Amino acid sequence: MAEPPVFQRLALIGVGLIGSSIARIARREGIAAEIVGADASPAARADIEELKLCDRLYADAAKAVDGADLVIICTPLGAYAEIGPAIQKRLEPGAILSDVGSVKQAVIRDLAPTVPDGVHFIPGHPIAGTEHSGPKAGFAELFQGRWCILTPSPGTDEAAVERLAALWRRAGSMVELMEPAHHDQVLAITSHLPHLIAYTIVGTAFGLEESTRREVIKFSASGFRDFTRIAASDPIMWRDIFLNNREAVLEMLGRFTEDLTALQRAIRWGEGEKLQDLFTRTRAIRRSIIEAKQA
Repeated sequence: MAEPPVFQRLALIGVGLIGSSIARIARREGIAAEIVGADASPAARADIEELKLCDRLYADAAKAVDGADLVIICTPLGAYAEIGPAIQKRLEPGAILSDVGSVKQAVIRDLAPTVPDGVHFIPGHPIAGTEHSGPKAGFAELFQGRWCILTPSPGTDEAAVERLAALWRRAGSMVELMEPAHHDQVLAITSHLPHLIAYTIVGTAFGLEESTRREVIKFSASGFRDFTRIAASDPIMWRDIFLNNREAVLEMLGRFTEDLTALQRAIRWGEGEKLQDLFTRTRAIRRSIIEAKQA
């Protein structure tokens, strides 16, 4: 017997990779009785209509949230400061307002002051994605076996938090509650810094002489290919992530720079034992990730 919908009307503000994946899984699993979308891009709206991802679709975010008992903002972080005031007066009392952004303190900074009394504000972050973007890039299985972190403020209605958690569990995710600043620090090392390194390495390769650059592409080993995949991610989204989590990213970048200097010294002075010790410890981390089924 099919489970009843968790929400009657789900409004998605931004229907790209994450938003369209939410729409797909919500439709497939009956998580929401009605799905309403809003996207500012005419090209994206054309794709959304072609794929029949939403029951109703608007260019205006404010129109999309009318009557919704769950609103999820799925745009780049830089758009939040405009979206909050735009939808403020159209949010239904008792509705849940959430998001999927990779930086939570900035989300609270930009959205919390605009949330009306009676609306439950529960920032969220599904730790899932690919290097692709746009409505056609989404797929229903994107969240399967992945974590979704929720960062509600103290005093947030527990029933509302559990209701939102139920949506993510139905989508296949495991749910964890976390304090926003801690979330930003953890994601700075697990996601943001790796992307920054990937962008840098690929940028360094691009700066080589043309003949060498052609050979780098021609003879790319798996390591460089992995970096290019990461560096192919949405540039607007990652620009906003780095600008909105700068303190945590800079702290982790400082630690990484110190470790890189020590590694450089070990290579220069032929300190094989130090290198082997580091590589042995990092190998164990990979095994832990595999055991946690996050590989």
